[in-house]
Amino acid sequence: MAILKTCARLWADDLDQALPLLEELTGERPHLRLGFEAVGLAAVGDFLVVAGPAEERAKYSHASATVVVDDLDTLRTTLKATGATLTTPVTDGPTGRFLYARHPGGAGVEYVQWHPELVSRILRD
Repeated sequence: MAILKTCARLWADDLDQALPLLEELTGERPHLRLGFEAVGLAAVGDFLVVAGPAEERAKYSHASATVVVDDLDTLRTTLKATGATLTTPVTDGPTGRFLYARHPGGAGVEYVQWHPELVSRILRD
């Protein structure tokens, strides 16, 4: 199992207002932009912006980072073996499969295994 990318989460009221500064700071355009439930998501550089009403963003605030891995099943085994708690089981999402875990010590992380075409487009280009 390998970590392919790590994104720090940024919380914003409005995605369109949040993106120009991040584009300027990173020198990149968003490589991923989509809606998920009642929030908007955009990935720019090593940031994942979660935007929308505060009460909707709060549903995802238990994770401080999004980590893209190449094998979610192996990761799940490793997490359980090391005492992590799965707070959201493996679930299908718009970019692939994901889970949420609380590490020993309390850190909350979202782990995602992207669809192969996303890995090719975003990480291999």
